[in-house]
Amino acid sequence: QVQLVESGGGLVQAGGSLRLSCAASGRTFSTYVMGWFRQAPGKEREFVAAITRSGGSTYYVDSVKGRFTISRGNAKNTVYLQMNSLKPEDTAVYYCAGSTGWGIRSLSLREYEYWGQGTQVTVSS
Repeated sequence: QVQLVESGGGLVQAGGSLRLSCAASGRTFSTYVMGWFRQAPGKEREFVAAITRSGGSTYYVDSVKGRFTISRGNAKNTVYLQMNSLKPEDTAVYYCAGSTGWGIRSLSLREYEYWGQGTQVTVSS
């Protein structure tokens, strides 16, 4: 089992950048696919990005491609989300999640077994 704690959220102006971090407990971090999700007020939680166990492959929702970068440091038990060129529509609570499943393009939200508590990202126009 793994526990996840996000940090790095905050208030930023449109066009700005933020870097989210997600620290994982335990010694099995490298055995999980890791993902970032977000949930805006009144909307369902949606997928943002995912990364394979080795960090060799990544996958993004179309709306963040070219602006967001997911990465991981298995030695530090941490996954990151670098967010550049932020837009007001990126405003949401951002969650990191871990999955024992396979296939970062096909994993559904429900196949991520472990979730952090979320960190608020607010982008002002």
